[in-house]
Amino acid sequence: MPRTDLTIPTPDGDARASLHTPDGDGPWPGVVLYVDAGGVRKAMHDMAAHLAVLGYAVLLPDVYHRHGDWAPFDMSTVFTDDDERARLMGMVSSLEPRMVAVDAEAWVTALLDRPEVAGPRVGVTGYCMGGVMALRTAGTQPERVAAAASFHGGNLATDDPASVHRLADRIRATVYVAGATDDRSFPEEQRQRLEEALSGAGVGHTVETYPAAHGFAVPDTPAHDDAAEQRHWEALHRLFGGAL
Repeated sequence: MPRTDLTIPTPDGDARASLHTPDGDGPWPGVVLYVDAGGVRKAMHDMAAHLAVLGYAVLLPDVYHRHGDWAPFDMSTVFTDDDERARLMGMVSSLEPRMVAVDAEAWVTALLDRPEVAGPRVGVTGYCMGGVMALRTAGTQPERVAAAASFHGGNLATDDPASVHRLADRIRATVYVAGATDDRSFPEEQRQRLEEALSGAGVGHTVETYPAAHGFAVPDTPAHDDAAEQRHWEALHRLFGGAL
Protein backbone atom coordinates (compact mmCIF):
# COMPACT_ATOMS: atom_id res chain seq x y z
CA MET A 1 0.00 0.00 0.00
CA PRO A 2 1.20 3.57 -0.63
CA ARG A 3 3.19 5.23 2.15
CA THR A 4 4.17 8.90 2.36
CA ASP A 5 6.73 9.99 4.94
CA LEU A 6 5.99 13.39 6.49
CA THR A 7 7.43 15.98 8.84
CA ILE A 8 4.82 17.50 11.14
CA PRO A 9 5.50 20.69 13.11
CA THR A 10 4.61 20.61 16.80
CA PRO A 11 5.13 23.21 19.55
CA ASP A 12 8.13 21.15 20.70
CA GLY A 13 9.77 20.70 17.30
CA ASP A 14 9.29 18.73 14.13
CA ALA A 15 8.06 15.15 14.28
CA ARG A 16 8.39 12.34 11.79
CA ALA A 17 5.25 10.56 10.65
CA SER A 18 4.05 8.31 7.87
CA LEU A 19 0.73 8.28 6.03
CA HIS A 20 -0.45 4.88 4.82
CA THR A 21 -3.27 4.98 2.26
CA PRO A 22 -5.27 2.56 0.13
CA ASP A 23 -4.53 2.24 -3.56
CA GLY A 24 -6.36 4.80 -5.67
CA ASP A 25 -7.14 8.48 -5.44
CA GLY A 26 -9.34 8.82 -2.35
CA PRO A 27 -10.16 10.75 -0.30
CA TRP A 28 -10.63 8.30 2.55
CA PRO A 29 -11.61 8.59 6.22
CA GLY A 30 -8.59 9.53 8.30
CA VAL A 31 -7.23 7.66 11.30
CA VAL A 32 -4.40 8.41 13.74
CA LEU A 33 -2.71 5.21 14.91
CA TYR A 34 -0.91 5.52 18.23
CA VAL A 35 1.95 3.11 18.87
CA ASP A 36 2.59 0.96 21.90
CA ALA A 37 5.60 1.56 24.16
CA GLY A 38 7.98 0.19 21.53
CA GLY A 39 7.33 3.15 19.25
CA VAL A 40 7.27 3.29 15.47
CA ARG A 41 8.79 0.20 13.86
CA LYS A 42 8.04 -2.35 11.16
CA ALA A 43 5.23 -4.03 13.10
CA MET A 44 3.45 -0.71 13.52
CA HIS A 45 3.90 0.19 9.86
CA ASP A 46 2.44 -3.21 8.99
CA MET A 47 -0.57 -2.52 11.21
CA ALA A 48 -1.09 0.91 9.65
CA ALA A 49 -0.89 -0.67 6.19
CA HIS A 50 -3.43 -3.32 7.22
CA LEU A 51 -5.83 -0.61 8.33
CA ALA A 52 -5.26 1.21 5.04
CA VAL A 53 -6.31 -1.94 3.17
CA LEU A 54 -9.63 -1.66 5.00
CA GLY A 55 -10.17 1.76 3.42
CA TYR A 56 -8.58 4.37 5.69
CA ALA A 57 -5.82 6.95 5.41
CA VAL A 58 -3.71 6.15 8.46
CA LEU A 59 -1.27 8.56 10.10
CA LEU A 60 1.49 6.87 12.13
CA PRO A 61 3.30 9.59 14.14
CA ASP A 62 6.52 9.32 16.14
CA VAL A 63 5.26 10.08 19.64
CA TYR A 64 8.88 9.99 20.88
CA HIS A 65 9.98 12.85 18.62
CA ARG A 66 11.33 14.83 21.56
CA HIS A 67 14.02 12.15 21.93
CA GLY A 68 15.48 12.88 18.51
CA ASP A 69 16.74 10.03 16.35
CA TRP A 70 16.21 7.33 18.97
CA ALA A 71 17.32 3.75 18.41
CA PRO A 72 14.46 1.28 17.82
CA PHE A 73 13.61 -1.41 20.36
CA ASP A 74 13.61 -5.17 19.83
CA MET A 75 10.26 -6.12 21.34
CA SER A 76 11.26 -9.76 21.72
CA THR A 77 14.01 -8.90 24.22
CA VAL A 78 13.39 -5.38 25.52
CA PHE A 79 11.68 -6.54 28.73
CA THR A 80 14.42 -9.03 29.59
CA ASP A 81 17.32 -6.66 28.90
CA ASP A 82 17.66 -4.40 31.95
CA ASP A 83 19.31 -1.52 30.11
CA GLU A 84 16.85 -1.54 27.23
CA ARG A 85 13.89 -1.88 29.57
CA ALA A 86 15.13 1.13 31.53
CA ARG A 87 15.55 3.13 28.32
CA LEU A 88 12.07 2.22 27.13
CA MET A 89 10.40 3.01 30.45
CA GLY A 90 12.25 6.31 30.63
CA MET A 91 10.87 7.30 27.24
CA VAL A 92 7.37 6.18 28.18
CA SER A 93 7.40 8.16 31.43
CA SER A 94 8.62 11.27 29.61
CA LEU A 95 5.31 11.58 27.75
CA GLU A 96 3.37 13.94 29.98
CA PRO A 97 -0.36 14.49 29.38
CA ARG A 98 0.33 18.05 28.21
CA MET A 99 2.71 16.76 25.54
CA VAL A 100 0.20 14.17 24.36
CA ALA A 101 -2.50 16.84 24.09
CA VAL A 102 -0.44 19.33 22.10
CA ASP A 103 0.82 16.57 19.84
CA ALA A 104 -2.73 15.32 19.32
CA GLU A 105 -3.73 18.69 17.92
CA ALA A 106 -0.76 18.59 15.54
CA TRP A 107 -1.51 15.03 14.36
CA VAL A 108 -5.20 15.67 13.74
CA THR A 109 -4.52 18.97 11.98
CA ALA A 110 -1.87 17.43 9.74
CA LEU A 111 -4.16 14.52 8.88
CA LEU A 112 -7.17 16.67 8.03
CA ASP A 113 -4.99 18.97 5.91
CA ARG A 114 -4.02 16.09 3.61
CA PRO A 115 -5.82 15.86 0.25
CA GLU A 116 -6.05 12.09 0.72
CA VAL A 117 -8.27 12.55 3.79
CA ALA A 118 -12.01 13.12 3.88
CA GLY A 119 -13.00 15.27 6.86
CA PRO A 120 -14.24 16.86 8.95
CA ARG A 121 -13.62 14.25 11.68
CA VAL A 122 -11.17 11.41 12.15
CA GLY A 123 -10.79 8.19 14.09
CA VAL A 124 -8.03 7.37 16.56
CA THR A 125 -6.77 4.02 17.78
CA GLY A 126 -3.96 3.09 20.13
CA TYR A 127 -2.18 0.14 21.72
CA CYS A 128 -0.77 -0.11 25.24
CA MET A 129 0.19 3.49 26.13
CA GLY A 130 -1.28 4.48 22.77
CA GLY A 131 -4.72 3.56 24.08
CA VAL A 132 -4.44 6.34 26.64
CA MET A 133 -3.28 8.69 23.88
CA ALA A 134 -6.25 7.79 21.71
CA LEU A 135 -8.74 8.56 24.47
CA ARG A 136 -6.88 11.75 25.41
CA THR A 137 -7.07 12.84 21.78
CA ALA A 138 -10.83 12.24 21.81
CA GLY A 139 -11.11 14.34 24.97
CA THR A 140 -8.91 17.22 23.83
CA GLN A 141 -10.05 17.31 20.19
CA PRO A 142 -13.75 16.55 20.70
CA GLU A 143 -15.08 18.32 17.63
CA ARG A 144 -12.62 16.56 15.33
CA VAL A 145 -12.62 12.96 16.63
CA ALA A 146 -15.61 10.78 15.75
CA ALA A 147 -14.35 7.42 17.02
CA ALA A 148 -11.67 6.33 19.49
CA ALA A 149 -10.34 2.87 20.31
CA SER A 150 -7.95 1.50 22.90
CA PHE A 151 -6.51 -2.01 22.75
CA HIS A 152 -4.75 -3.41 25.83
CA GLY A 153 -4.40 0.18 27.03
CA GLY A 154 -3.24 0.50 30.62
CA ASN A 155 -4.00 2.97 33.40
CA LEU A 156 -7.11 4.32 31.69
CA ALA A 157 -8.90 5.13 34.95
CA THR A 158 -6.52 5.73 37.84
CA ASP A 159 -6.56 8.02 40.88
CA ASP A 160 -4.23 10.44 39.10
CA PRO A 161 -5.87 13.87 38.61
CA ALA A 162 -4.73 13.68 34.97
CA SER A 163 -6.21 10.21 34.37
CA VAL A 164 -7.79 10.13 30.94
CA HIS A 165 -11.18 8.91 32.21
CA ARG A 166 -11.66 12.37 33.72
CA LEU A 167 -12.02 13.73 30.18
CA ALA A 168 -15.16 11.67 29.57
CA ASP A 169 -17.51 14.65 29.73
CA ARG A 170 -15.61 16.26 26.85
CA ILE A 171 -15.61 13.25 24.53
CA ARG A 172 -17.97 13.40 21.54
CA ALA A 173 -16.64 10.25 19.90
CA THR A 174 -17.91 6.70 19.99
CA VAL A 175 -15.46 4.77 22.18
CA TYR A 176 -14.33 1.15 22.04
CA VAL A 177 -12.01 -0.27 24.70
CA ALA A 178 -10.64 -3.82 24.71
CA GLY A 179 -8.72 -4.92 27.77
CA ALA A 180 -7.10 -8.29 28.42
CA THR A 181 -7.69 -10.91 31.07
CA ASP A 182 -3.94 -11.03 31.75
CA ASP A 183 -3.15 -7.34 32.22
CA ARG A 184 -2.29 -5.82 35.58
CA SER A 185 -2.32 -2.32 34.07
CA PHE A 186 -6.11 -2.40 33.54
CA PRO A 187 -7.74 -4.31 36.40
CA GLU A 188 -11.46 -4.75 36.97
CA GLU A 189 -11.57 -1.73 39.28
CA GLN A 190 -10.32 0.52 36.49
CA ARG A 191 -12.67 -1.04 33.96
CA GLN A 192 -15.65 -0.27 36.17
CA ARG A 193 -14.44 3.26 36.84
CA LEU A 194 -13.97 3.91 33.12
CA GLU A 195 -17.40 2.55 32.26
CA GLU A 196 -19.01 4.68 34.97
CA ALA A 197 -17.26 7.80 33.66
CA LEU A 198 -18.27 7.15 30.05
CA SER A 199 -21.84 6.23 30.96
CA GLY A 200 -22.18 9.24 33.23
CA ALA A 201 -21.03 11.52 30.42
CA GLY A 202 -23.41 9.97 27.92
CA VAL A 203 -20.60 8.69 25.70
CA GLY A 204 -21.53 5.85 23.37
CA HIS A 205 -19.10 3.11 24.25
CA THR A 206 -18.21 -0.55 24.44
CA VAL A 207 -15.74 -1.94 26.97
CA GLU A 208 -14.74 -5.57 26.53
CA THR A 209 -12.14 -7.94 27.92
CA TYR A 210 -10.41 -10.33 25.56
CA PRO A 211 -9.15 -13.72 26.82
CA ALA A 212 -5.55 -12.78 26.11
CA ALA A 213 -2.55 -10.96 27.56
CA HIS A 214 -1.40 -7.35 27.42
CA GLY A 215 0.02 -6.85 23.93
CA PHE A 216 -2.32 -9.27 22.16
CA ALA A 217 -2.89 -7.16 19.03
CA VAL A 218 0.71 -6.32 18.10
CA PRO A 219 2.47 -8.99 16.01
CA ASP A 220 6.03 -8.55 17.28
CA THR A 221 5.27 -8.77 21.00
CA PRO A 222 5.66 -12.01 23.00
CA ALA A 223 2.00 -11.72 24.07
CA HIS A 224 0.64 -11.58 20.52
CA ASP A 225 -2.47 -13.70 20.04
CA ASP A 226 -3.73 -14.46 16.51
CA ALA A 227 -7.38 -14.82 17.47
CA ALA A 228 -7.40 -11.69 19.61
CA GLU A 229 -5.63 -9.70 16.90
CA GLN A 230 -8.24 -10.72 14.34
CA ARG A 231 -11.04 -9.89 16.76
CA HIS A 232 -9.50 -6.46 17.26
CA TRP A 233 -9.39 -5.75 13.51
CA GLU A 234 -13.04 -6.70 13.17
CA ALA A 235 -14.05 -4.50 16.10
CA LEU A 236 -11.99 -1.58 14.81
CA HIS A 237 -13.48 -1.82 11.32
CA ARG A 238 -17.00 -1.88 12.77
CA LEU A 239 -16.26 1.14 14.93
CA PHE A 240 -14.75 3.24 12.17
CA GLY A 241 -17.20 2.01 9.55
CA GLY A 242 -20.08 3.22 11.67
CA ALA A 243 -18.61 6.56 12.72
CA LEU A 244 -16.43 7.87 9.88
